[in-house]
Amino acid sequence: MIGYADRIIIDPRILSGRPVFKGTRIPISIVLKMLRDGATFQKIIEEYPRLTEDDVKAALDYSVFIIDHPEEEIIDI
Repeated sequence: MIGYADRIIIDPRILSGRPVFKGTRIPISIVLKMLRDGATFQKIIEEYPRLTEDDVKAALDYSVFIIDHPEEEIIDI
């Protein structure tokens, strides 16, 4: 696992607290929807050049964490 905590933040001041990639206003949900629709990592990085392959992997790791730990509140420190 990449370790999503190094790449994803949840801040109520950014996009109403939706998870985004650190240093951006790019929501994690955009990348997950692109992957669902068949986009490759390369296509995502072309569309969002501020992202890296590790950022895309972190989005997947984050979604796995949410599924595996539904009872835990996710907060940014």
